[in-house]
Amino acid sequence: MEGRLRSATMLTDRLRLDGRAAIVTGASRGIGAATALALAESGADLVVSARNAGDLSELAGKVGSSTGRRVLAVPADLSDLGSLPPLVEAAKSEFGRLDVVVNNVGGTMPRPFLDTSPRYLEAAFHFNVTVAYELTRLATPVMLSGDGGSVVNVASAIGRLVDRGYVAYGTAKAALIHMTRLVAADLAPRIRVNVVAPGAIETDALATVLSEEMRQTMISMTPARRLGHVDDIAGAIVYLASDAGSYLTGKVLEVDGGMTAPNLPLGLPDLT
Repeated sequence: MEGRLRSATMLTDRLRLDGRAAIVTGASRGIGAATALALAESGADLVVSARNAGDLSELAGKVGSSTGRRVLAVPADLSDLGSLPPLVEAAKSEFGRLDVVVNNVGGTMPRPFLDTSPRYLEAAFHFNVTVAYELTRLATPVMLSGDGGSVVNVASAIGRLVDRGYVAYGTAKAALIHMTRLVAADLAPRIRVNVVAPGAIETDALATVLSEEMRQTMISMTPARRLGHVDDIAGAIVYLASDAGSYLTGKVLEVDGGMTAPNLPLGLPDLT
């Protein structure tokens, strides 16, 4: 029994990120904020970035005071690729290293097919794929100059599922998923690259557009019979970022309550 308890403790220790530094994008609320807090609770110092400077500053203060970790807030419009080099430079100058990159920022609203212009499709690809690619590319030399590292991309279940209205968002997230596999091959073995694909996660943003009837429909269509929590995703990201996930690279971790189909169909009509 004693030996088993010691082994369990050692496995738990592998989730620690003490002495490491991480960047989290889209960190001011929702999954990004929960991830920042979880990484700090695991021992990491942070560079956090999002567009809303007020929310970001509040998050940094909360994370710093509750965990004692160093948190540097860098407000930025992350769709602008020029905003990405300062994040890497901030980690390098403030912490002297960079070990973890969480590409969480992204998102595209659904639209009917005939309302989805090439420009809208390209914008979805840029925000959900190109931004993650460029931050990973910029971070790679700094990671390689240290102990290597881990990149965790945040995609979506709609990157593999099918419903009307998601051609831009779903295509972009599917591209992000396969890009993860390809970049993992390029950066192995020093840098691991994985992707989390959340299902329906109960965030403040989702709550503003859901009626109680819609919420119950989503729950009934999810095998786990609940919506996801931001901590479900944050925990998965910590696992992939830490030594506990050290034998995973180029993999998709589907954190979606067992979904095999979208749990809130948009109900768009047939084209006539």
